[in-house]
Amino acid sequence: MNQSNQPANDAPVTLINVFEMPTEHVEAFIAGWRERAALMSSKPGFLDARLHRAMSPQTRFQLVNVAHWETREAMHAATADSEFLHRISAATADLQLPISANPALYRVAVEFPGPAPHEHHRTPPAR
Repeated sequence: MNQSNQPANDAPVTLINVFEMPTEHVEAFIAGWRERAALMSSKPGFLDARLHRAMSPQTRFQLVNVAHWETREAMHAATADSEFLHRISAATADLQLPISANPALYRVAVEFPGPAPHEHHRTPPAR
């Protein structure tokens, strides 16, 4: 971040991909996602990835992928990889799995860091 709290041009980018699917397909999707994420983690510029699962089966987007890449170019090069494209095609070819993916790249707009771990306030026990 620079002094105006805007990310520098070379700051990492964040991929956020929200997935809409019936809850009965979530486990199978997670298994495939693990394999695809393992492949991506070996690519240059990959920093990290997490797949978040909704706590309620009524939530529209059952899974949210948040991944960080060193640059937009690194992410685009990794997703252009033939093995990754093959795995994505295989995952989306099954018409029995109605899954909607909504990926986009983001940069931090505003950041509010939390307190340091030793600064967390604890409520004293009731007497």
